[in-house]
Amino acid sequence: MPGTATSDDITKRLNRIAGQVQGVSRMVENKRYCMDVLTQLQAIKSALAKVESAVLKQHAATCVTEAIASGDEKEQQMKFAELVDLFERARR
Repeated sequence: MPGTATSDDITKRLNRIAGQVQGVSRMVENKRYCMDVLTQLQAIKSALAKVESAVLKQHAATCVTEAIASGDEKEQQMKFAELVDLFERARR
């Protein structure tokens, strides 16, 4: 699937997010202006959403595609059920 992030890309993004979280922690310790902290938290949430999307695309490009190609109906149903469960949890 074109544009699908690799595991290395995802790991790099997560490491960058971890650094952002540490930076926000320091901001709170240093009693930085609340709006500055909130702005950084919004950036972290946005970055996490992008990682989530990348992992979902990777799952579709590998696991789901392999289940479809296998012709194994039970495997296909399992992968579809996993995705449905994920989206149902996200709505809560």
